[in-house]
Amino acid sequence: MSTDPSLAQVQIKDLAFSYGERSILSGINMRFGRGKVVAVMGGSGSGKTTILRLIGGQLRPSSGHVSVNGQQVDGLDQKGLYALRRGMGMLFQFGALFTDMTVFDNVAFPLREHTRLPEALIRDLVLMKLHAVGLRGACQFKPAEISGGMARRVALARAIALDPQLILYDEPFAGLDPISLGVTARLIRQLNDALGATSVLVTHDVHESFAIADYVYFIARGKVVAEGSPEDLRVSTDPFVRQFVDAAPDGPVPFHYAAGDYAADLGLKSVAGTGARP
Repeated sequence: MSTDPSLAQVQIKDLAFSYGERSILSGINMRFGRGKVVAVMGGSGSGKTTILRLIGGQLRPSSGHVSVNGQQVDGLDQKGLYALRRGMGMLFQFGALFTDMTVFDNVAFPLREHTRLPEALIRDLVLMKLHAVGLRGACQFKPAEISGGMARRVALARAIALDPQLILYDEPFAGLDPISLGVTARLIRQLNDALGATSVLVTHDVHESFAIADYVYFIARGKVVAEGSPEDLRVSTDPFVRQFVDAAPDGPVPFHYAAGDYAADLGLKSVAGTGARP
């Protein structure tokens, strides 16, 4: 990606984050260019969603900095964070729609929360956003009355309700059938281009992400282990990339979280240090 700071919507520099003594991220450097779709990929527990929370200011780094539009996020007070977030859209994992609101009211929520627009204008804007995701006809349904794929598209309409310049996606493809997954991926790309926005896509879905992303970061053990365009990463020989792209069970990312001796935990005696029961 370009190294020109003026072209970066989001910059993460020398970032580290820990929960107490447990390190989650360390030495993270990333750039998210204006108008680009950038995927952050990695296995479960690698710190991907933590990066989104640091960008949004829900968490503050232990060291290093996160900047959005030139503003250092961790240096903002509550009022400053509120103003910054107004320019962000967020699609939460599994949508996170308000279950007691209609589809229409879910999409209208950020408009009513962040603006003083008249209801007649809010109505028009909501119908426009729902039309963009193909669900204008479902505006009066409750989330329980629509499919999971439709609910994800409603959540996408809500995320773009304020025409944000930065859109954060937390596992947008999780739990979707192949058709809904393809539709959602296409919408993410089309809406990003229509808005001229920057999209940060946290995911572990290789095929759909590589199809729509301009740039990809791979995270493992709290560090950036590889980065590049989808085309470059498809042919990469890096063992982290190959394990993830090929869905290989064996590789640099272990199946087991680091732990002590298994037999000792069970009160058994190890055999020749193998952890097997005698």
